[in-house]
Amino acid sequence: MFEKDFLPERSGIFVGPKCCRTELLFSRPYEQPRNKERAPVFCLRSVQTIRRKLADASQAQKKEGDTHAMTNTVIATVEHTGRDRAIVMGGSIAGLAAARVLSDHFREVVLVERDQFGAVGEHRRGVPQGRHTHGLLAGGLRALEGFFPGLFEEARRAGGLEVNLTRDAYWCYEGGEYRRFASDLEGLLLSRPLLEGIIIRERVRRVPNVHVWDGCHVEGLISSSDNRRVTGIKIYGEKAARTVQANLVIDATGRGSNSPIWLEAMGYRKPKEDRIAVNTAYVTRHFLRTADDLNGASLASIPATPKNKHGGIILAQEGNRWVVTLSARSGERVPTDLRQFIEFARTLSAPYVYNVICRAQAIGEPQAARFPASVRRRYEHMSRFPEGFLVLGDAICSFNPVYGQGMTVAALGAVELDKVLRERPRNLAQKFFARAAKIVDAPWSMAAGNDLRMPDVPGKRTVVSRFLHWYLAKLNMAARCDMNAVIAFQKAQNLLAPPQSLLKPSLMARVLSAAISLRSIPRTSAKSAQQTA
Repeated sequence: MFEKDFLPERSGIFVGPKCCRTELLFSRPYEQPRNKERAPVFCLRSVQTIRRKLADASQAQKKEGDTHAMTNTVIATVEHTGRDRAIVMGGSIAGLAAARVLSDHFREVVLVERDQFGAVGEHRRGVPQGRHTHGLLAGGLRALEGFFPGLFEEARRAGGLEVNLTRDAYWCYEGGEYRRFASDLEGLLLSRPLLEGIIIRERVRRVPNVHVWDGCHVEGLISSSDNRRVTGIKIYGEKAARTVQANLVIDATGRGSNSPIWLEAMGYRKPKEDRIAVNTAYVTRHFLRTADDLNGASLASIPATPKNKHGGIILAQEGNRWVVTLSARSGERVPTDLRQFIEFARTLSAPYVYNVICRAQAIGEPQAARFPASVRRRYEHMSRFPEGFLVLGDAICSFNPVYGQGMTVAALGAVELDKVLRERPRNLAQKFFARAAKIVDAPWSMAAGNDLRMPDVPGKRTVVSRFLHWYLAKLNMAARCDMNAVIAFQKAQNLLAPPQSLLKPSLMARVLSAAISLRSIPRTSAKSAQQTA
């Protein structure tokens, strides 16, 4: 650790709004030790007092063998490698995955979260989307399983539902539905609090060199005198404010990230942004679930189309519940009143959601939200970027929530972070953002392409994009009876294959042949479909 963590930052520069009073800043560090009875508490009066208390704390730590005390209670003697401490701002999926990755590369990791973590499984105020429909795509499930072995089985034991994506679901596109059959494409259905709180956060807490500070608000970044390096953050909590030094700081605070503002204050340009104004409204309700609902299936997805601005999805979740989200485009409103909500479901292009909720018992209160635009920040295009600082997850790209891509992209971004840290490149930010951009490219192109199919969404339509829109519509029609088309689309949608895989000559030949000849596509076996795709 850094002894200078306990001293005023004289040479560095604070980037952010004015903070608390100076006497609070250095009167007592904000700490939440896991073992409050054994963790020393410092009252910082002088350098001599600091050193004496650090020495006493170190001796007490060795005697008692406590490996889980809060950061800054003990300073161990280790060789300086430039990877002593990393800080992650944000305690959602992206931040938790990043903290797990960093624990393999840094002596200690501090995860800072603005919310107070309540009881395990509770919704957090900082994750308003957490009350809405969530599903972990197959690509994200595999990535998280790599960081947390046994996650899938643990989620099942906690109530999460295993789903075969081609057998246990109704995928309704272009006025029809995909053919259903068994495959090796598995998904996981569970609520956001269950995944984030029980399955991931509690595992991260058990990593010995990861320390979770909740209830802390980040005031801004601390930088070197020339602003070429980020050296830490300034935070405040319930008891006091303080600065925390680090070799690497990662912003995983989500779509409300302040990084563009902080970078501009340090003399850097804000990253360029790509925006797609989708102007989507959605409302979520929960209903009791019975075994006969949805003909035994676990989900039904009925997205909006160019001819129908209304969309909906129904997912099975733990506790014998259905979670239902209905959406509307172009500024239309989705009603929160139960009767009107059910009637709205009748307007969807397929009847599956309505057939369930019209006779199911509603539980809880409705949750309404609006999503004005998908935003992608192009950090990979910045010619200058400070050392010791990265951005991850929704802070890079905030997706239209109707596609359910955010958690999976965050997990895949953490995979790339791990790869880059293992390579130890000279320019960490440049390497990471280049790789993160490749991860974002696929889901962004699929979501943006589908959004731009809607005539009310502003944006440039090229000849190529118009062809792709036409081709995907024909692929969706082919998937009503062709297993190859179903497998190919599901792999791309679940980020197991790039969107370009949908343009394989063999698949295009089948789709285009059906579109031109208007003949039925020959039915294929499930095994041959998976091998072909």
